[in-house]
Amino acid sequence: MQTQTLERMESNVRTYSRSFPVVFTKAQNARLTDENGREYIDFLAGAGTLNYGHNNPHLKQAMIDYLSTDGIVHGLDMWTAAKRDYFETLEEVILKPRGLDYKVHLPGPTGTNAVEAAIRLARVAKGRHNIVTFTNGFHGVTMGALATTGNRKFREATGGIPTQGASFLPFDGYMGEHADTLDYFEKLLNDKSGGLDIPAGVIVETVQGEGGINVAGLDWLKRLESICHAHDILLIVDDIQAGCGRTGKFFSFEHAGITPDIVTNSKSLSGFGLPFAHVLMRPELDKWKPGQYNGTFRGFSLAMVTATAALKKYWSNDTFERDVQRKARIVEERFQKLAALLSENGMPATERGRGLMRGIDVVSGDIADKITSKAFEHGLIIETSGQDGEVVKCLCPLTIKDEDLLEALDILEASVNAVIQA
Repeated sequence: MQTQTLERMESNVRTYSRSFPVVFTKAQNARLTDENGREYIDFLAGAGTLNYGHNNPHLKQAMIDYLSTDGIVHGLDMWTAAKRDYFETLEEVILKPRGLDYKVHLPGPTGTNAVEAAIRLARVAKGRHNIVTFTNGFHGVTMGALATTGNRKFREATGGIPTQGASFLPFDGYMGEHADTLDYFEKLLNDKSGGLDIPAGVIVETVQGEGGINVAGLDWLKRLESICHAHDILLIVDDIQAGCGRTGKFFSFEHAGITPDIVTNSKSLSGFGLPFAHVLMRPELDKWKPGQYNGTFRGFSLAMVTATAALKKYWSNDTFERDVQRKARIVEERFQKLAALLSENGMPATERGRGLMRGIDVVSGDIADKITSKAFEHGLIIETSGQDGEVVKCLCPLTIKDEDLLEALDILEASVNAVIQA
């Protein structure tokens, strides 16, 4: 296997190729194949970008059909048939059945582009600068989004330029299971000497992915929404990793029965791994002037084609949603057993997550790395998250076959046992 050229030419900034140092050549659904023909089950799925698996045949065919007719691939923000089809499908399949009324802003094609646009829109709409964000939150690494991202590793990579415009508050559970961290937020808002500038918006992940699969309680989210309403603050849900079905609902906030003012989506939005992002906003918040926020690669038609195909295929009824929730129960049960096994052998561990966004917190990044390294040796690609990489994290394709899911969980169990016995 030849990796010399890749190692020599690619920047030190690379990450995943360090954990999985092989050259991959093809993939289908939940399986990747390297150039030696070895197969791996994928529990990473493009960091949550491939909810419908690698090379999903339905989405691939839609893209091939579109290309075969010389459909517009790149159109800036001009109107195209692909865009109209996507908007109409989004409205009919996703928004209307959920009682949601949103306009769509297409920024650049990445999640951090969507966050940049969302927080800037909140400032424009409310005429205030401050954005409240939460401990362990991850919202991107461009300067505006980075200001709302908690991890010191990313914040220290600015070359000394300070990040500005955000105030951090404790996420649900950050102060312990018996503390309601929103008491502190509400106290600051009501205290004229509390030092918190009244924010334009609050940005929150309902499940913090990179932060360690930290799950916001449903009552906590409902209270956060009510606090925002009471103080004329916009609620922004960052659904970039937790959205598009990852938690068992299309939008992760559906579990709590809340309605954000602004929503960001990316990652699995195209369904095929193609770059695509949008910002959903209540219509009255659309304060943009023409061209005030733009980008060369907004409105990537191929991504809209595959996104439309994904919505029609998987979200026209609740069959897919229920199947994701069924698989989630399987992973939850197995992860709970693995956490108990680790704890019984002197390695404290807990299971956490929602839907198929799950993790095992093993406290130690070293232990987590040993588990994921063993898993890779045995044909499972699985990564870690959390401030010290202490959470073994499941982001398998939502379309994974049951036999692949069970085989992957067996590999993970064997890997845990190997680390315990070492």
